[in-house]
Amino acid sequence: MPSAEALNEKKEILIRYRNLLRVCKPRTTRDDKLLIRKAFNLALEAHKDMRRRTGEPYIYHPLEVARISAEEIGLGTTSVICSLLHDVVEDTDYTLEEIRALFGDKVARIIDGLTKISGLFDNKTESLQAENFRKMLLTLSDDVRVILIKLADRLHNMRTLTSMPIEKQLKIASETSFLYAPLAHRLGLYAIKSELEDLAFKHMEPDIFETIFNMVKESEQERKRFIAKFIAPIRRDLAAQKIDNTILARTKSIYSIWEKMRKKEIPFEEVFDLFAIRIVLNVPTEREKSECFNVYALVTDHYRPNKDRFRDWISIPKANGYEALHTTVMSNTGKWVEVQIRSKRMDEIAEKGYAAHWKYKDGNQGESGLEDWLAKIRELLQSPESNALDFIEDFKLNLFSDEIYVFTPKGDLVTLPMKATTLDFAYSIHSHIGNNCIGAKVNHKLVPLNHPLKSGDQIEVITSDKQTPKSEWFDYVTTAKAKAPIKIYVKEERKKHAAEGKSKLKAMFEEYHIEFSTPNLNKFMHFKKITIPANLYLEVYNGTIGYKDLKTCFIEKEGETWFRYLKFPFTKILHPDSSDPSKTKESKEKEKPKTLLLESQVEKISYNIAPCCNPIPGDDVIGLIEKNGEITVHRTNCEPAVIFMSKYGNKVVKSKWVNNDTIRFLAGITIKGFDRMGMIRDITNIISKDLNINIRSLTLETTSGIFEGVLTVYIQNTDQLKTLIDNLKTVTGIERINRIN
Repeated sequence: MPSAEALNEKKEILIRYRNLLRVCKPRTTRDDKLLIRKAFNLALEAHKDMRRRTGEPYIYHPLEVARISAEEIGLGTTSVICSLLHDVVEDTDYTLEEIRALFGDKVARIIDGLTKISGLFDNKTESLQAENFRKMLLTLSDDVRVILIKLADRLHNMRTLTSMPIEKQLKIASETSFLYAPLAHRLGLYAIKSELEDLAFKHMEPDIFETIFNMVKESEQERKRFIAKFIAPIRRDLAAQKIDNTILARTKSIYSIWEKMRKKEIPFEEVFDLFAIRIVLNVPTEREKSECFNVYALVTDHYRPNKDRFRDWISIPKANGYEALHTTVMSNTGKWVEVQIRSKRMDEIAEKGYAAHWKYKDGNQGESGLEDWLAKIRELLQSPESNALDFIEDFKLNLFSDEIYVFTPKGDLVTLPMKATTLDFAYSIHSHIGNNCIGAKVNHKLVPLNHPLKSGDQIEVITSDKQTPKSEWFDYVTTAKAKAPIKIYVKEERKKHAAEGKSKLKAMFEEYHIEFSTPNLNKFMHFKKITIPANLYLEVYNGTIGYKDLKTCFIEKEGETWFRYLKFPFTKILHPDSSDPSKTKESKEKEKPKTLLLESQVEKISYNIAPCCNPIPGDDVIGLIEKNGEITVHRTNCEPAVIFMSKYGNKVVKSKWVNNDTIRFLAGITIKGFDRMGMIRDITNIISKDLNINIRSLTLETTSGIFEGVLTVYIQNTDQLKTLIDNLKTVTGIERINRIN
């Protein structure tokens, strides 16, 4: 007889399944329900003996992913089936062919895109995570549901992440913030993007997350009173004009608040756009634009707008299909307030992104920037030069960035990433035009290839048949469409020049009667401090390496000048001498304080402290295995570390500090405030006299009575640093102190 616990779990599974059917009900037929039941039964059987790290039956996970896909993203029956089966091929004995036989090609193709690459790394794969991501996007370019289901899967995993070991939490959270949250944003899933960012932030910076969360909660009642007073006159005017509407207040996400505080170096109290007012209009499609502008006029009748903060994404929607009017207005209490105005259709697209786009697709209206975006992904995936890691970099750079809108001489609109140049524009038209570009006219003025473009520019490209791509052009472009042809051309040129350089070097060796062998070549490369033969050949081709270098390298230590009489034959050098560095090089462990515990080992592991974030005892840290095998220790919130963990999850080493009160670490803080006589004296007294902390450097600059300074000190841990900052805050005139990240 089943135990009480087993019966309760069975009951819970049925409750969750019925909840899924309820969510799907508005869009499903009887046949759809039968297919969903069939998929549920298969998933239940396949995962019957499996449990999640939380201890729950594994079937809870696919059921929840299916619910998120249907309810929070708005996907249909096929996606629900794929969500229920998304882990079956990867984690059980069922094969893709069996899924295809039961549910058809479309379901099998989507599940294949969701299934991770199995097996070990091959020689060409530096990052399995990058390969997995690329594989998903290969399928995405044909069927966007792959990534929408994957986002639902990632969202549920993030909601239950606390059951994972800390290093796994950091790896998954880093990957989420680096790739999946921007991807959700790009697909128009604002609510999911915000939640993914918040959940990642919660695991990477738990203390900061908790602090901001509590601040938002504490200010909630005051915020509600302000909002009610602010919207009252707008609500009266909308009622007077009989405009069917809903007014909502959206609080900024915790992560967004922190990003604003961090970038602007301001406290929580100075984040003026802590919330936004959203006015949603229930109007016919043909009247959307005129009614939105009408409501904009009503709002600005009561509150003065900031002309620099007006955004019209109705006339030119964002690439993810987002449409709305945004304005920032000054309230009667002296606070800036962001107001968003959009129709019900626009609101649904803003919340459910691409899935909602299908619902409203009608003729040309459906041909949004998302279709262009998917076309760019196909183009990126088809690049012959793109490996998985390069693809991730280009994908982040080109497909997640903010955009500008520019025009051709004939007035055609071209969308480019922010910071794109005239050369990017030339390549966006055609690779041949890019290859032959010598300059351009922007708004009828002549500009160079690297001229940065801005929205509204009109560009005329100037070409010449004599122009060819140069290696320095990589510094001029940001788009993958420009980088790919430049890379191909430069690579072919390098290959051709390297071949010519090799022939020239071989002739030089033969002229001096030196055998052109691998040992001799290695010795010469070491002498010139070059690690790749192709680079050596290129330098020979360019003339930077010649006969003089060859003579100096191969002259004997005893001083025999056997190069003096080159017309006479002499003994060939067959082997490199005993000074070959590859054989005699001794690896010397750098002296560093034994203050870190890396996977329970201290003495045997070589590690370095990352200069980018300069972690100190008390900081949450993680060890990252570099290519040379050494471990670099970063703070867990360090941006380079987040990027590294998002690509190389298998190269993360759990790290923690061990007590060592005799060691001091370098830490930096910035100080800002009102200058006065005795300011430096008061600062140094607190540091040196009161706290007995050693100062490494202190620089202060004063402009118009306002000073800014940078202080670096040697401290033991974060507690001592916090004490120092708290004490400095008591100095008259100091307004702001921040630790340097």
